[in-house]
Amino acid sequence: MKLTPIEGGMAVPADTAAADLLVARCLAAAAQGDAMAYFDLGVAFSTGDHEVACDLVEAHKWFNLAALNGHEEAAVCRADIAEEMTAREIAEAQRRAREWLNAEERSAA
Repeated sequence: MKLTPIEGGMAVPADTAAADLLVARCLAAAAQGDAMAYFDLGVAFSTGDHEVACDLVEAHKWFNLAALNGHEEAAVCRADIAEEMTAREIAEAQRRAREWLNAEERSAA
């Protein structure tokens, strides 16, 4: 399988199955609180990389979680995409980020 490096040390797989696996690995790392995984998911959803549909609400959510965990570039990316979003979309992204954090807290307990 041919891989192309991208920012954050992740790689872009040449086929869809590998892209699904890469996103699944990012989600698993995100479930462990990995700020880089949060950021990589934000990039994927904001650009449509890794065979995911471009979704600014999801991208904002992941950038928000990354920023909350100290990823400085994520805060900049979150602000950039927020300029293209409505207030309602931003509120939805924030709600989803809170849900993710609440689910993490429940699973840690």
